[in-house]
Amino acid sequence: MAAYRPPSIASSEITPHQVYLSRRTFMAGAAAGLALSGAGSALAAPLVGKPTSYKVDDKLTPQKDVTTYNNFYEFGVGKADPAQNSGEFKPRPWTIEVGGLVAKPQVIDIETVMKEFAMEERIYRMRCVEAWSMVIPWIGFPISALLDRVEPLGSAKYVAFQTVVRPEEMPGQGGFFQALDWPYVEGLRLDEARNPLAILATGLYGETLPNQNGAPIRLVVPWKYGFKGIKSIVKITLTEKEPPSTWNLSAPKEYGFYANVNPLVDHPRWSQATERRIGEGDGLFGGRRLDTLPFNGYADQVASLYSGMDLKKSF
Repeated sequence: MAAYRPPSIASSEITPHQVYLSRRTFMAGAAAGLALSGAGSALAAPLVGKPTSYKVDDKLTPQKDVTTYNNFYEFGVGKADPAQNSGEFKPRPWTIEVGGLVAKPQVIDIETVMKEFAMEERIYRMRCVEAWSMVIPWIGFPISALLDRVEPLGSAKYVAFQTVVRPEEMPGQGGFFQALDWPYVEGLRLDEARNPLAILATGLYGETLPNQNGAPIRLVVPWKYGFKGIKSIVKITLTEKEPPSTWNLSAPKEYGFYANVNPLVDHPRWSQATERRIGEGDGLFGGRRLDTLPFNGYADQVASLYSGMDLKKSF
């Protein structure tokens, strides 16, 4: 499949981007050498990704909203909880175990990942199942680059992901009330993972990932709902059978394995036909309402992956 290059962002829409670029330039000079110390730090470590043409004609969501309005149940179920409760989380040192049906299983240090994989900046629309959305400048690399390194076997059909379990650092994983079973697990078909749009992100807005956004490495699949974006990944396994998915296990009638953005399939408790863009306008809950696009606007690039499937049943 040929690599997709979405339209470049319109010049009239780039003021927020310039603000963040200026901030990144300042940080590169003034904050060089600072170690990433989590959500409580004043500045995250600078991280410059190679610019690419993976962009959309949408205004960027303000960085403040991207880093304070999150779903990360390991730190709590409220949208503000991850930013407030993740200060004790330690994203360094960090290793990722990659194995299963591969010719070259290995354990990779996050510093090796940062040095050896070509980091790119990509501006993606991101859609959450609760009907809110953001536009985020991610920094990361295609999942296919990691897969090529471990050489999947012919029997491999799926890619399974697993997050870390550290209840002493992640208050949502400890205590009497548990919102979900841990560890958080997720999965993609192998062809989905190899799509050029799918990346493993290590940063956003010119900085290493804040704890609340999935430090030090997370999944980003822009044509799927946000719960597919597993964070703080420690294990990646190639399998022959469809792997479990945390939200599908927790509420199978509400959350399917595929999680493709489909405005024609309502969540049992709300419509998916529209979304509110966080940080824009003065509409309901502070975000303007938009019509939801099939596959979140990436249909031309990914719809062929699901040819012949009933996307109302395989949701």
